[in-house]
Amino acid sequence: MSEDMSYAPVAGGPIPTLAVPFRFRGPASSANGGYVCGLIAGRLDGPVTVTLRRPPPLDTPMTVEPAGEGSVSIRHDGTLVAEAVSVPAGRAPRTPGAVSMTEARAAQGRARYFRDPAFPACFVCGTERLPGDGLRIFPGPVSGGTSLAAPWTPDASTANGERSVRPEIVWAALDCPSGIAAIEAADIGEDTIILLGRMTAHVTALPTAGEEYQVIGWPIGRDGRKLTAGSAVLGSGGEVLAVAETVWITIAQPTAEGAS
Repeated sequence: MSEDMSYAPVAGGPIPTLAVPFRFRGPASSANGGYVCGLIAGRLDGPVTVTLRRPPPLDTPMTVEPAGEGSVSIRHDGTLVAEAVSVPAGRAPRTPGAVSMTEARAAQGRARYFRDPAFPACFVCGTERLPGDGLRIFPGPVSGGTSLAAPWTPDASTANGERSVRPEIVWAALDCPSGIAAIEAADIGEDTIILLGRMTAHVTALPTAGEEYQVIGWPIGRDGRKLTAGSAVLGSGGEVLAVAETVWITIAQPTAEGAS
């Protein structure tokens, strides 16, 4: 087991715990949503839908409890943090089409979001994170479409005992590109942030550390405060290694006049 794997049995009992190390933060005080969704999904098989009920805390044990066949719940001090359920393979999200590596490289960092990122220390898209610490996935719009794309070369710290990238890292890589695509399409202003509410993902093949991939994101729709988007990790030949559909919740930031 890698030192970054963040769950272990509870001493003296059958119910395990899960904790997210500080490295894998999204906002400054809570876990990156995709990463924690991937940790939870690792308890189930096939495509999985994870619903986040509140921001997952960092460096804090949370209990993992069976919640029926093919489902688990995560609680902190008795409060529900997340729920996960396996879904049929036929309900796995679909991609809108391939993006070339040339397009991904040209698009990198061009999203409007990166002019003033809401979470500059995010494990996935944080501009303050150094190579070997964060994933440094910086998507931008692809010419002639609504998709965003960026290249991604996972480093050795994201891999298991061999060179395969750990599944929860792949879930994390699918997180921010979809959120940034949703932000760009909905023209979300600086007075609003979005937080991951639900993620359905299917990882069919694990990337290899040290090799270059493309990560793409695309908007799907909006219903009031809910933004829906998709994302995928593509191999060098455009093959789909992992795909996700996400639901994001918009949250108004307090203005300077309204801040306490």
